[in-house]
Amino acid sequence: MEFKDQKTLLLSKSGDDDDQWHVSSPMTRKGVYAAISYMACAVLLILFNKAALSSYKFPCANVITLFQMTCSSILLYALRYRKIISFRVDSENHSTKNAPMMFVPSNTLITTLPLAISYLLYMLVSMESVRGVSVPMYTTLRRTTVAFTMLVEYVLARQRYSLGIVGSVGIIILGAFIAGARDLSFDSYAYIVIFSANICSAVYLASIARIGKSSGLNSFGLMWCNGLICTPVLLLWTWVCGDLEVTANFSHLLSPGFQVVMLLSCVMAFLLNYVVFLNTTLNSALTQTICGNLKDLFTIGFGWLLFGGLPFDPLNVMGQSLGFLGSCIYAFCKIKGL
Repeated sequence: MEFKDQKTLLLSKSGDDDDQWHVSSPMTRKGVYAAISYMACAVLLILFNKAALSSYKFPCANVITLFQMTCSSILLYALRYRKIISFRVDSENHSTKNAPMMFVPSNTLITTLPLAISYLLYMLVSMESVRGVSVPMYTTLRRTTVAFTMLVEYVLARQRYSLGIVGSVGIIILGAFIAGARDLSFDSYAYIVIFSANICSAVYLASIARIGKSSGLNSFGLMWCNGLICTPVLLLWTWVCGDLEVTANFSHLLSPGFQVVMLLSCVMAFLLNYVVFLNTTLNSALTQTICGNLKDLFTIGFGWLLFGGLPFDPLNVMGQSLGFLGSCIYAFCKIKGL
């Protein structure tokens, strides 16, 4: 797997075996900025989504996703129509005269179909997963995504990592299990949903750089194609499930507080989608996943203050600390190229 603005060291196995693997290189300064931006947006989005689903008890997580995708597509269309942004990496060498409304050729749209499907599953399952557990436990269980991401990257791109990085991932997973050992609000369904979200997240992140490179689209272009493909499907799904009718009759629908939360959630979702594409293409899918772990310290703190849900327990604190330590070790190894 090759990533934009990042030199990747390619090694070959000895003997007659033609298999190859990639070893990631240190972060660039632009990659560091992308990682930090992702963490800030992710913390805010989780808190806004949790406020809508828990504080206001909004029953339709899929409708929130639909609002986010619709707002994102409208904003992208307006920016592209005004020629403020471009959808292609090499926009000067490509014409979109044959697709004035879509801004991308139909064959390019078809190329991004696997990415869009994995994105839709990732969004739907992730949104549902935040409902059944507290914010601290949500972030704890989501840390196990690193294991799924490493496996998917190895299968798709023969990606291998140093002992330092593998060890840091092991510390993160150990911390997650220790922290979850005392979860007094255990919900088997919620746990299954969260682990399903981890799998969808790993597949989605591993697909971004591969499909983005082959399609010739930049981060905005990939977001646009995702919106074109996923929004109609999600709209039909919410209509069939009756979520649109439930939303129309929701008691807090016209509440200024709820509307502000929804608006901020849509804005954060747009920014988050962009920096996810940027961080994954500049760095790697695993780096993107680790950034999700580094943000957890702030998410856990705000989650305890705003929503509560997880009693204080020394074992839980130990697990959370191990997870954060593992994320810091990974960041150090990545920046130093170890």
